[in-house]
Amino acid sequence: MSHVGVPRGTVRKRRSLALLTTGVLTIPVLAGCSSGSEETSRGVPQDIAPAARQAVSDGSTVNWAVDALPATFNAFQADADSATTRITGALLPALFPMDASGQPKLNPDYLESAKIIEREPKQVVLYKLNQQAVWSDGREIGAPDFVAQWRALRGKDSAFWTARNSGYERIEKIERGADDLQVRVTFSKPYADWRSLFSPLYPKEITGSPDAFNDGARTTLKNTAGPFVLRSVSKAKGTVTLARNPRWWGDKAKLDTLVFRAVAAGDRTQALADGTVDVADIDASTADRITLARRDRGNNGQPLAHGPGSETTPAAALRSWALAHGSDEEAAEIAQAAREKNRKAVVAYTAEQKGLRDFAVRKSLEPAYTQLALNGESGPLADDRVRRAVARALDREELARTVLGPLGLPAKPLGSHLALAGQPGYKDGSGALGDQNTKEAQALLADAGWTRGGAVQPPKDTKAGSEAEKKGAKGDAPGTEEDAEKEAAEGTKDDKEAKSEKAENEKKAGQAGEEEKAGKKTEQDGEGSTTEDSTAEGEKADRASADRASEDSAASRDEGLYIVGEDNKPGAHAPAQAVSTGGVSAVHVLAPARTAAAQSAALLRQAGALGEDGAVAAQDKQPGGAAGAYAPVGTAAPAPAAAKGQLGKDGKALTLRFVLPSGPGSQSLRSVGDKIAVMLEKIGIGTEIIKVPDESYFKDHVASGAYDLALYSWPATAYPATDGRPIYAKPEPATDGSLLVEQNYTRVGTDHIDQLFDQAAAELDEKAARELMKQADARIWAAAGSIPLFQRPQLVAVDKKLANVGAFGFAAPRYQDIGFKNRQAAGSPADRKK
Repeated sequence: MSHVGVPRGTVRKRRSLALLTTGVLTIPVLAGCSSGSEETSRGVPQDIAPAARQAVSDGSTVNWAVDALPATFNAFQADADSATTRITGALLPALFPMDASGQPKLNPDYLESAKIIEREPKQVVLYKLNQQAVWSDGREIGAPDFVAQWRALRGKDSAFWTARNSGYERIEKIERGADDLQVRVTFSKPYADWRSLFSPLYPKEITGSPDAFNDGARTTLKNTAGPFVLRSVSKAKGTVTLARNPRWWGDKAKLDTLVFRAVAAGDRTQALADGTVDVADIDASTADRITLARRDRGNNGQPLAHGPGSETTPAAALRSWALAHGSDEEAAEIAQAAREKNRKAVVAYTAEQKGLRDFAVRKSLEPAYTQLALNGESGPLADDRVRRAVARALDREELARTVLGPLGLPAKPLGSHLALAGQPGYKDGSGALGDQNTKEAQALLADAGWTRGGAVQPPKDTKAGSEAEKKGAKGDAPGTEEDAEKEAAEGTKDDKEAKSEKAENEKKAGQAGEEEKAGKKTEQDGEGSTTEDSTAEGEKADRASADRASEDSAASRDEGLYIVGEDNKPGAHAPAQAVSTGGVSAVHVLAPARTAAAQSAALLRQAGALGEDGAVAAQDKQPGGAAGAYAPVGTAAPAPAAAKGQLGKDGKALTLRFVLPSGPGSQSLRSVGDKIAVMLEKIGIGTEIIKVPDESYFKDHVASGAYDLALYSWPATAYPATDGRPIYAKPEPATDGSLLVEQNYTRVGTDHIDQLFDQAAAELDEKAARELMKQADARIWAAAGSIPLFQRPQLVAVDKKLANVGAFGFAAPRYQDIGFKNRQAAGSPADRKK
């Protein structure tokens, strides 16, 4: 099951050619910065119900859910997706698939050996192919297939529509060895990730010409070399059907047929319950239902304590019955319809739960991680101090617990951009940026010029001769305030009333200032306390404060933005109009909510219309309210109390656009986003959460740069020097003034990072290459464009009688080993589906 925020075709594109660019980030020596070590790194094991082949029966069919039919079977094209990868894995040679620890491992089904036989003057790799390895048409897999794929992917012939060529462009020549089963590959310059090449390997009939490459493998694969062959593709049924390969020389596939069936994420619970699929990636809610279904197996037909109607109290049930049988015919009809609807829902839910009893939830961590991306191209986040402040405000452990804790998975934040826990070379490099620290984050923002009063101060570059400057020339700041108050109150108050009101306001401001100072002192005292009692009290206060802040933030985001009137005349009332643009504010919103709040409050204060608690007096909500009580056209309405501490600079509030997907399958991302917004609010950064449709989230917002903050994921790789290069390469200016960003959607990069990637890609000593990658990771942390949060959960619903399938973690599936356990050889659910 795909996840929102994962770039389409990511695994393919990660190996595209990166661009060499310029620019340097000045940071301290970071090679030793770490809060972890490679030796103590442990990954979460896979969960696939392993069984020996002799314990698995021969025959039967398994239906496996995929998000959609693949757009192409050519894994090297731009529109290749997760279904392409899943299906071609059962059909085509993979020379070095990843094992359970995330390392590339030689596949003996295709290779007898593969190793570097020469390093000087040039790197030479010799592949010795399995003598039994043949394509499904009977031809030997050999050197001509390697040559054809190299020529198609090396990037010299634009007639081949390829999405990547990393590594292939480094090959100087490919030669036949002693026979076609020996392949000599000579590189023009050293290439450490040579094992990433020729996987999957296509037959020369596909890669031998542009026409065949571009179109010959989009809808079918006539010649394959895996444990299965492609039998049929049905767009009407949404299925891709594989059958045993009669020419397969390795371990015989246990299944007769393997069907990949397109099932949308929202339909998978029903598909599992009615037996349409046997294996499906699922979300947490479906996993919970399967757990409940298995728990309720022995309830002897008693009504379920969950699902539709389970929360109905006896009193509510009695009231519903009374209404349905009462004398009020209209009310009775409505109540009866509601009761019937609920009855049908209970029946359907109960039937689904009964079907879900036959499934188990296999869980591990997916070989992918979720990150917070900070767009450093423009705006406040172009300043690395602001990016680092955002990063230092995050409690990454809390964010990991939010997603992984309820699933019973280790809730530990990820410490590397270039490796996952359990992989060789993993080391926590987050120390290069620093742990969560509110004071440090606030200090970084202050150093960048963002202050508490900055949102209401006039810009420092006000042009000479402006009205503001002319007024300022008449006297000092207090005199200016007095003049402004007199102008605002002109025609409604005499000078004496104005002075009296000013004095009272100054008194209130003084009281507020004293309270603020007292609050700051208390906060400092609390932070300085080291006793157990004070620590406990501080934690309670922090939790209470966080709860209040969360409520205020939620209220702020739920209210959204609305636009004040069509008339900017003082005293003219215009009702608030809610903006409903899918989370994106209307184009005529001119001021951020925080700035507008300050402007509106000042005007109301001058008009004497602001109550003690900050609320607008009731009479001022009616047409003809107090003069100055409403902001000009296009001004966003005041934000709730939580925004009062927001930072600003030159009259502009520090507010970041936080783009999140809005679909039902993205709830966990939104939950993480909400928590991040609360954490940022504590240091004075406001967020404008913009929810957009899942299908446009990545392409129209993340990839295009229309965001400040975003959550999306990258897959793991065994080849970080190759696959990580385009993700973190420094963007290069194009001739039209735009940026060539490759896959670096944060637009943050440095020369030094690029150089470390290049050095690692050319370093044939694996240990030395890993050290270079650790140094690169430390500098990526320090640049604060991408903040890894956690490795994503992997939840897979599997028929409990199936073996060797489930949550694979890093490892590639061995499709030939998947099947039903021996006792289910006959009469299994899969047999009935056939």
